[in-house]
Amino acid sequence: MNIQHRYYNCILLLLICLRSADVYSMDIKQNINWPQFMSQQDMIWERLPEYWYDSAYLGNGRLGLMIYKEPDKNYIRLETGNCDVHDHRAKRDVFGIPRLLTGHFALHPKGEIISGKMRLDLWNAEASTEITTTKGIIHLQTFVHADDMIIIVKATTEGDEHDFRWEWIAAEANSPRYLLFKRQGKTNKIPEGYELNPSPTNSKENEINLSIQELLAGGETTVGWQETKTSPQERILWINLTHTYPQSTSKKICKAEIRQAIRKGYAALQNAHRQWWNSYYPASFISLPDAKKENFYWIQMYKLASATRGDRALIDNTGPWLSETPWPNAWWNLNVQLTYWALNASDHLDLAASLENALYNHIDQLRLNIPAAYRHNSLGIGVASNLECMTTTVGIPGKGKAQVGLLPWACHNLWLIYRHKMDDEVLRNKLFPLLKGAINYYLHFIQKGEDGKYHLPETYSPEYGVTEDCNFDLALLYWGCQTLLESAQRLQIQDPLISIWKDVLDNLTPYPMDENGLLIGKDTPYAFSHRHYSHLLSIYPLYLINKEQPNNTRLIEKSLAFWQSKPKALLGYSCTGASSISSAIGKGNEALSYLNKLFGKFLSSTTMYKESGPVIETPLSGAQCIHDMLIQSWGGKLRIFPALPDVWKDVCFSGLRTEGAFKVSANRKDGKTLFIHIKSLAGEPCIVTTDIVNPIFKGKRTFTVQATTNDTYQIDLKKGEEVLIYPQGKIPDFIISPIPPVSKNHFGLKNIQANT
Repeated sequence: MNIQHRYYNCILLLLICLRSADVYSMDIKQNINWPQFMSQQDMIWERLPEYWYDSAYLGNGRLGLMIYKEPDKNYIRLETGNCDVHDHRAKRDVFGIPRLLTGHFALHPKGEIISGKMRLDLWNAEASTEITTTKGIIHLQTFVHADDMIIIVKATTEGDEHDFRWEWIAAEANSPRYLLFKRQGKTNKIPEGYELNPSPTNSKENEINLSIQELLAGGETTVGWQETKTSPQERILWINLTHTYPQSTSKKICKAEIRQAIRKGYAALQNAHRQWWNSYYPASFISLPDAKKENFYWIQMYKLASATRGDRALIDNTGPWLSETPWPNAWWNLNVQLTYWALNASDHLDLAASLENALYNHIDQLRLNIPAAYRHNSLGIGVASNLECMTTTVGIPGKGKAQVGLLPWACHNLWLIYRHKMDDEVLRNKLFPLLKGAINYYLHFIQKGEDGKYHLPETYSPEYGVTEDCNFDLALLYWGCQTLLESAQRLQIQDPLISIWKDVLDNLTPYPMDENGLLIGKDTPYAFSHRHYSHLLSIYPLYLINKEQPNNTRLIEKSLAFWQSKPKALLGYSCTGASSISSAIGKGNEALSYLNKLFGKFLSSTTMYKESGPVIETPLSGAQCIHDMLIQSWGGKLRIFPALPDVWKDVCFSGLRTEGAFKVSANRKDGKTLFIHIKSLAGEPCIVTTDIVNPIFKGKRTFTVQATTNDTYQIDLKKGEEVLIYPQGKIPDFIISPIPPVSKNHFGLKNIQANT
C-alpha cells in the first residue's frame, strides 16, 4: 500500500506540475527593464540648443520649462510657462483672451561659455545640463514636479563657477500674436486701439523674490523664486508661477507653494516626482524594429504627460511651452482633435480627462458661443478658444464663413474616450446632451431639396472655403445623428428627436464626389492644394466610409491619392492624416511612407513641429499613426496588426486599449503573429480579426468561438475574462520584451546631424 500510495502521489504531483506549467505558460509576462528601455529613448544633446525647436522641455500639465542657450549671448535661458496665464478682455479672440508669456531665468556664468551638453531622462522626466566655461563647469539637474506646482533647478559647480548668478527677465504680457507682429514689423495686423497691459513690478518678501504682473482686464500673475545653498558648490533654485482671476491672490498662493516645497526638501520631492513618472509609462508598451520611430513614439508619450493631466489644462496649440506665435490659444478646426487621439490606445485616459473637463464643465460657455437666436437648444465652439472654451460666435450657415462642425468633431474625440472606457453614466449625463446640442445647430439649417434629400447651406470646410453640402459637415452631421440614435437605444432614452435623427440618416444627401473621389462640397472640387483633410473626415477618423463596404476601398484610394497629388500646401499633419487613412485600408507600406515624410522637414531635433509658428499637435498625431498600424477597433472589431509595413517583421505591444474597453497585447516575430492576449474590461462583444490561421483560443473556461470570416472570430468573452489566441503547434512563451535596438537616442542635437 505504501508503494501504491507513493505511486499515486507521484502521478498526482506530476499532474499538478503539468497543469501548473500549462497555466504558467498561458500567462502573459513582461520581460521589460523599464529604466534601461526608456534610457534608449532619451533625447541627448551633444551641443547646447539655441532655439525653441531644439530645446529640452519639461512640464506637469500646468507649469512648463524650456532650457537652451540664448543665441549670441553668454547665458543659459530657462523659459517658464503656465497654461493658466491668460488675458481676460471682452473681445473673444487671440488679442483679447490669449495665453500670455511669463518670462525666463537667465543663468549668467562667470566665464565665457565654451561648450555644453544635455540629456532629457524620460523615465524620470529630468533634464541634466552641463555647461563648460572658461572658469569651470556648471551642472544643472532640473525637473518640473509631477504633482506640486514647483520647478526645481539644482546647480552643482566646478572651478570658479560657484559665483554664477540668476536673473529674472519678465516677458511682455501682451498677446503673443501682437508680439510676433510687432517684431516682424506687421503693425497693420494689430487691431487698432489695442491697449497694452502694464509692466510687472518686482519685490522681495523675506527670501522670496516676486515678479507681479497685473492685467488691465483683471487678475494677475506672480512669478516667485528663492535660492537655497546646500554647500559652496551646490545651490537650488525653487520657482513657482501662479495666475488668479478675477481675484488678485496669486502672490499669496505663490509664496505658499515655494515655502511648502522647501519644507518638503529636494530629496523627498524628487522621489515623489519620479514615482509618478515611473508609474505613468507602464500603462502600455510598444516596441518597434525601427528605433527612430520607437524613440519618437515614447517622446510623444512623455510630451503628453508633460502637457496635460486630467485635472489640469486642456492641451492648446503649444501646451506649457508658449512662445511668440500666431497660435496662442486652443484651435478646434483640427489641432485639439489630433492632439488627444493617442491617449486612447495608450491607455492614458486619465490624461484625456482634461479634454472632457474643458467641454463638459463649460456647457454654458458653449451655449454663449452660438448666435442668440439658437441658444435655447444648441451648442458650439469657434475656431480658437481659451481654456474655458470661450470663442467668437459660431457663424450662421448660409451667411459667410460658418464653421459649424468644430464642436461635433470635438464630440467625436469625447465619443472615442467613452468607447475606450464604456462608462455609460458619462454617456448618459454628459456626452449625449452635449452631442445633442452640437447636432441641434445643424438641424436649424438643413432643408429638403427637390430630390427629397436634406441639404446644407453654405458652410466653411477648414481651411479650404465655403460650399454647399460641405463634405466636412455632412460627415459630422451623419455621424452625430447615428451616434445619438445608437446611444439612445443603448441607454433606453425616449428622446423626442429620435424620429428626426432617423429621417436625417435616411434622407441626407450623399457625399459629393467625382471621378477623383470626395469633393470639398457640392460643385466644389479639390482644385488647389489643401493641408487639411477636412473633406476626408468621413474616411478618417469617422470611418463612415471604410474598406468593409463594397467598392469603398477604391473610393478611399482615389480620394487620398488626389488630395496628395497637389503637394504645394501639404504640411506635417497632411502626412499623419495620409498615414492613418492608408492604415484604415490596410496599406502598411504606404502608412509608413507617409509617416516618414513627417521626419526631417516638419519635425525638429526634439520632435517638436515646425510650421509658421510653434505648435505641438502634429507629432502627437504621429503617435496615433503608429497605433493605427498596430491595432484598430472601429466598427466593433479588434483588428490586430492591421497595417504593418513589410519592413516591420518583429513588433510587440502590451496593454493597448481599444474601443469596447479591451486591453490587448500581441507579439509578432519574423512576420508571423505568435500570440494575442485580450482582456475584457466591460463585457462588450469581442470580435477579433487576426492573420493567425486556424487559431487556438485559450482561457479559464472553454469559449464559444464563431468564425464570421476566414480571419474574423466572435468570442463570448465576458467582463473580466481573458483569452489567449495563438497558432496550432508549438505553444509560444507568451513573453513581451523589447525588440533589440539597432540604434538608440535619435533625438536631441548631435555634433554632426545625420541625414533624415
